[in-house]
Amino acid sequence: MSANSLLQAKDLSIDLFTARAALRPVDRVSYSVDAGETLAIVGESGSGKTVLNFAPLGLMPTGVVADLHGSLRFGGTELVGLSAKALRNFRGGQIGTIFQDPMSALNPAMRIGRQIAEVGELHLGLTASQAENRALELLKVVRMSDPEARLRQYPHELSGGLRQRAMIAIAIAGEPKLLIADEPTTALDVTVQAQIIALLKDLQRRLHMAIVLITHDMGVVASIASKVAVMYAGRVVEYGGVEQVLLAPRHPYTGGLIAALPRPEDAPGSLFRGLPGAPPILGAPQPGCPFAPRCPLVEEICSELRPPLVTASSGTAAACHVVNDVRYREVAHA
Repeated sequence: MSANSLLQAKDLSIDLFTARAALRPVDRVSYSVDAGETLAIVGESGSGKTVLNFAPLGLMPTGVVADLHGSLRFGGTELVGLSAKALRNFRGGQIGTIFQDPMSALNPAMRIGRQIAEVGELHLGLTASQAENRALELLKVVRMSDPEARLRQYPHELSGGLRQRAMIAIAIAGEPKLLIADEPTTALDVTVQAQIIALLKDLQRRLHMAIVLITHDMGVVASIASKVAVMYAGRVVEYGGVEQVLLAPRHPYTGGLIAALPRPEDAPGSLFRGLPGAPPILGAPQPGCPFAPRCPLVEEICSELRPPLVTASSGTAAACHVVNDVRYREVAHA
């Protein structure tokens, strides 16, 4: 961990409570993000990656109570235990957010220009006129076609790609130091996905933002991230530089995710190379490694003792009892 990290989590756990259940989707997670850096957080649905990033900002659905333990520092401020009012000052200002489904995140009854302008008024102290002018400039920055017309349109009048650009304009309107993007390309076609990723990279260079990218797409990780944290059942199981992790994965789960990617030599209609089994049920006791029931290298110790994150000479860290076993290299690269 860097002493000068913009965002730094240390042993962060998150318990969620509803009227019907209590569970822990995030369990003692640590990571850091420096200014201008991109960290990708990867994992299957239910791995805890979205809760990890949005619960500390108070962005949980109605009826869900989040209880945080450990530490999450943004700059010099501890976010764990911060009041709802103080969190609102961070959201949209120093921390921008892009949600997976812009149609549900945007206000359907408000014009796009007004939604962007509100952020400038709230976090930058702009007048209504200044904020409207800046909204137009931001639509140009995110390469929105016919930006003057888009200012006056409602979300339902835009395509999925244009809605995502509008969402990005809102996210950067407060000049944030950190942008959290939750699956920003999932609902888009391949061509638009590439455009959005290129846009995020360009904005990062221009604004010197740090980005936390929540995704399950290893291709997106390879194209934009500098570091990657692989999550499984609420825990980080591998963490390090993106090149080291993707080219030489040290955890069987990471190796399985990479092995499942389509290959150029795959014949049309060939079978999907998925991981066998399913992730554990959230909230269920996990005395050992949660990946043990699906792991091809499982040993007795894996079901008895949680493996710690161990950093190798390469700088990557992996939580696996058999991480140095030669059999792993044979399985991971088969």
